[in-house]
Amino acid sequence: MKNGKKNRKRIRFGLLPRIVVAIALGIVCGWVLPMWATRMFATFNQLFSEFLGFCIPLIIVGFVAPAIADIGAKAGKMLVATALLAYFATMCAGMLSYAAGQMFFPGMIVPDGFVEAEAGAVEIAPWFTVTIPPLMSVMTALVTAFVVGLGASRLKGDVIRGLLGEFRAIVDMVIRKAIVPLLPVYIFGIFLGMTAAGEVATVLSAFLKIILVIFALHVLLLVGQYAVASLFAKGGISRNPFRLLWTMMPAYFTALGTQSSAATIPVTLERTIRMGVDKDVAGFTVPLCATIHMSGSCLKLVACAMALMLLKGMPYDFGMFMGFVLMLGITIVAAPGVPGGAVMASLGLLSSILGFSEADNALMIALYIAMDSFGTACNVSGDGALSVIINRFFGRRQAGPGAVSTPQ
Repeated sequence: MKNGKKNRKRIRFGLLPRIVVAIALGIVCGWVLPMWATRMFATFNQLFSEFLGFCIPLIIVGFVAPAIADIGAKAGKMLVATALLAYFATMCAGMLSYAAGQMFFPGMIVPDGFVEAEAGAVEIAPWFTVTIPPLMSVMTALVTAFVVGLGASRLKGDVIRGLLGEFRAIVDMVIRKAIVPLLPVYIFGIFLGMTAAGEVATVLSAFLKIILVIFALHVLLLVGQYAVASLFAKGGISRNPFRLLWTMMPAYFTALGTQSSAATIPVTLERTIRMGVDKDVAGFTVPLCATIHMSGSCLKLVACAMALMLLKGMPYDFGMFMGFVLMLGITIVAAPGVPGGAVMASLGLLSSILGFSEADNALMIALYIAMDSFGTACNVSGDGALSVIINRFFGRRQAGPGAVSTPQ
C-alpha cells in the first residue's frame, strides 16, 4: 500500500440497523432524559411529520404517473396480462392478510392495555409547531397521477414523459437524501415519547406477535402462488409447486440480503429460466414484476395496519380494507426502487382511508422497515410464479421436457 496506508472498506450501516438502534435508544432515553429534551424531540417530530405530509401527494404523483405512462407506451397483450396478473396477485395477498388478521389478531392483541396506558399517559407537547399544508389531497394526487399518466401514454410524446421521469427522480432524491436519513431520528422521537408516556411495553409486545404472524403468512402466500402456478405449467416446467419454489430459493435469499427487487433481478431471471419458463417471457416478466408486483409488501402493510387498529381500538370493516387494498395495489407501483418506498407511498392511504394519525404512521414505518427484507424476498420469489402463468399463454410451444435451454 502507498505511504503505508491501508485501504479500508466503507462499512454500510443500513436503514434497518439504524431503525433498530433508534428504537432501542428511544426506549432507554425515555427513562432518563428530562422533559425539556423529550419536548425538543417532540418538536422535531412535529416538523418532520408536517414535511412528510407535504411530500405524500408528491410521492404518489411521482411514482404512479410515470409508471402508468410507461406501461401505456409499451401497450401489448403480454404487458397488459402481466400488469393485471400482478395487480390481482397483490390484491389477493392483501385480502389473505385481512382474513388471517381477522382470524388470529383479535385473540393475540388486546387493546385494553394500550387504551389504559394512553389514558394515563403524560402529554408531551412540542415547544412550537409549524403547519405545512400539502399541495393537494391524497385522492386528488391519485386522480392527477392517472390523468397525467394515461394522457402521456396516449400522446406518445417524449417531453411530458421526460418531465415525469425527472419529477420522479426529484421525489426519489427527496426520499433518499432527506426523508430516509431523518427517519431514525423520527422513530427515536416516537419511541422516546411512548416510553416517557408509559405506552412502549404494550406496543413492543404487539410488534413481536405481528412479526411472527406476517412471516408465517409470507410462507403461506408463496406456497399458494406456486400451487396456482403449477396448474398452468407446460412443457418442461414441473407441476410440483414445492419443486418450483425450491428452484426460486436463491432469489429469495439474495433478496433477503440485498433488500432490493432490482438488485435481485439477475438471480430471479436465471432461476425463472431454470424452472423452464421461455427465455423471452422471463426476460419480459421478471424486470416488469420487480416494479409492479408487490404481494409481500401489500400483505405486510395490511397486517400491520390491522394490528395497530386493533391495538388502539380503532373501528374497521371489510369494506374499508377492501378499498385500502384496491388503492394500495396502484399506489405502491414503482415504489420498490426506493428504500421503504411502499410504506412511504401508502402513508396517504393510511391516513385518508383508515384514519391513521401521524404517530400511527410513524409506527407503521418502524414496523414495516423492521420486516422490509422479508417483504422484498416474498415479492421477488412470487415473480417466478407469475412468470410461469404468463408463460402458459405467451411462451413458445415446447416439444416436451427439456426443450427450453436453461443455464447451468
